Amino acid sequence: MKIHEYQARDLLAQHGVPVPRGRVAATPAEARAIAAELGGRVVVKAQIHAGGRGKGRLVARDDTAAMFQRLVADPANNSGQVKGDRIGGVRLADSPAEAEAAAAAILGKHLVSIQTGPEGKLVKHVLVAEQTDVAKEYYLAIIIDGAAATPLIMASSEGGQEIEVVAHNNPDAIVRVNVNPGAGLQPYVGRRLAAQLGFKDDQAAQFGKLVEALYRAFEASDASMVEVNPLVVTTDGRVIALDAKVNVDDNALFRQKELASLRDKDEEDPLEVMAGELGVANFIKLDGNIGCVVNGAGLAMATMDTIKLAGGEPANFLDIGTVNDPQRVVNALKVIIEDPSVKAILVNIFGGMARVDIIAQGVIDASKQLDLKVPVVMRLVGTNLAEGEKLLEESGLQVIRARELADAARKAVEAANTAA
Repeated sequence: MKIHEYQARDLLAQHGVPVPRGRVAATPAEARAIAAELGGRVVVKAQIHAGGRGKGRLVARDDTAAMFQRLVADPANNSGQVKGDRIGGVRLADSPAEAEAAAAAILGKHLVSIQTGPEGKLVKHVLVAEQTDVAKEYYLAIIIDGAAATPLIMASSEGGQEIEVVAHNNPDAIVRVNVNPGAGLQPYVGRRLAAQLGFKDDQAAQFGKLVEALYRAFEASDASMVEVNPLVVTTDGRVIALDAKVNVDDNALFRQKELASLRDKDEEDPLEVMAGELGVANFIKLDGNIGCVVNGAGLAMATMDTIKLAGGEPANFLDIGTVNDPQRVVNALKVIIEDPSVKAILVNIFGGMARVDIIAQGVIDASKQLDLKVPVVMRLVGTNLAEGEKLLEESGLQVIRARELADAARKAVEAANTAA
């Protein structure tokens, strides 16, 4: 689960990470009042769940796709600015009046950046924070290293830009340190990182304390990632987090009630929100036209690969899991048919603990409860296959059957192309 920057900054500050003063505003008038409290010189930042806000552009909803194409094709001449004629999602203001004007230019617009995709994101809030005089920018993050099964601290002296760009252009500039989760973060880690990044004396001590505070925030919030980009040294020698991004592990939300309340569903894909509410937890919207209902994450990925090999494009990843209730199948199909791009559905079940007859009954129930106008291709193998075959035969449901996955994918692609 992602949270907004202003929420992430508050979370980090609670654990001792130094951040600039600032508050969130929903109206230009609120932005002006906050700027006045902070002394006038502020930065006004759009709050959306996407990066690249400063280089993004603010447009009307109908213009998002065209602007996205322009950003991709010619970023140098189309990307946003903090000041200038190309208004971006991050603006500098030197007075409360300028802060109000900046907020008015941002709020209610759709922000398009390389990371938002062609649909952009509607800006409903802005963060108004005091300006900081920056002497040097760094990158600092903690993520989960799946291969090592430990938290991984990543840091670089080349901050203020996407870490992927640094990794591509100068991979040696990124320092990595794995942390033993049993022992926790030891003080030497911060000192080691400080030395590798070139911090000295008091700034090295500040950096070490900040790393410890960041790790406390990471651990306490069950985060899958905390990122500070940029981490800066100010002209007066302070080491502070100028930006903040936090992703919380969805599997831990049951014990992170306060953080769970920060979820902004408007920033998420509507179909993924709908799937979660219907109990279809493992659903990810994709860009194709063939809906997928599959049991098991590995089989779901193999199914998507096979669809692509057959010349098609999957519309979603969906691991329906171990199904013992036909309504789960109905709910999965309900989510899929809400996607107008779906022209065919492929149900690929390799029954083990998930019984084929339950899946078959779910598809039959869905045909009665839902307006299934798209063709359904079914490949069923495994536990209670005979019972499932009998249910389908007796129901009279018109589905396209296939014995092998490759054949099922080919038939799904043909059905989608015919329907299109």
